Amino acid sequence: MQVIGDVEGANVVLVDDLIDTGGTMAKAAQIIMDKGAQSVRAVCTHPIMSGKAHENIANSVLDELVVSDTLPLKQTNEKIRVLSVAELFAKAIGRIRDHESISSLFIKY
Repeated sequence: MQVIGDVEGANVVLVDDLIDTGGTMAKAAQIIMDKGAQSVRAVCTHPIMSGKAHENIANSVLDELVVSDTLPLKQTNEKIRVLSVAELFAKAIGRIRDHESISSLFIKY
């Protein structure tokens, strides 16, 4: 892994589609902190969180991991904040039912 660009003094946000064991995210956060970042947070859509994922995240230098509730977490973790996608899904389903576009839910013109 390598960091492209200057992160010294920055508050960095890592974005990923999913986290399985959390090892890659924890390693990436450590490398970024080693390059002088002030803090590292992460965001992911699907928290698979298998194996030692909770332990890996808890023991990492991440300040916070923000995840959606597309998959239920099997345990709590002080570093993990869960955001609900229920309202977004409800709006999308309603628009599909009413034969309306759902792209405006995701793309602001």
